[in-house]
Amino acid sequence: MNEDLTALDDADLERRVAAVRDRMRPVEEQLASLRGERDLLLTERRRRERNAHRESRADLKAAMREGKFPTIAELVAGSQAGALDAYAFNLKTGGEVRLGYPGARMQSLTFTDGVQVAQAADLAAAARLYSAGWDLGSPGRPGVRVHFPGTRQERLVPVDEVFARPKDAGAP
Repeated sequence: MNEDLTALDDADLERRVAAVRDRMRPVEEQLASLRGERDLLLTERRRRERNAHRESRADLKAAMREGKFPTIAELVAGSQAGALDAYAFNLKTGGEVRLGYPGARMQSLTFTDGVQVAQAADLAAAARLYSAGWDLGSPGRPGVRVHFPGTRQERLVPVDEVFARPKDAGAP
């Protein structure tokens, strides 16, 4: 459109604007219809993803109840070596957590002998402390410090409520 529009009078300009709007109306209606169709498909995809996540989490919780995955205390007691990062940790509710403090580079477990506190960065150190009689937690506060991935939210959880599974055992 390279014509000089300054030469048009107001009535002619309004007529051209109306003509362009008339040509746009079916395209806008078609675009609204396509957007509605897209939104319907995206809603169905989200519903399927939510159902798959819910079923996966329910399967994980069932496996934990059946004893397929050890608690953190059982893992430490029965292990001699290995990295904590080789395992995914879940609460008994099925939610995935990481061990230790939010923002830490590596997962860790805190042990206490009732007075002192020691950190174990891997299962070998944890097994050494556990076999020496140290308990998971800090003085007067038994449990495992966990945090939710991607958040600063942390809490202290009883040792029988945190389960370990090898990372290749499927995720919730």
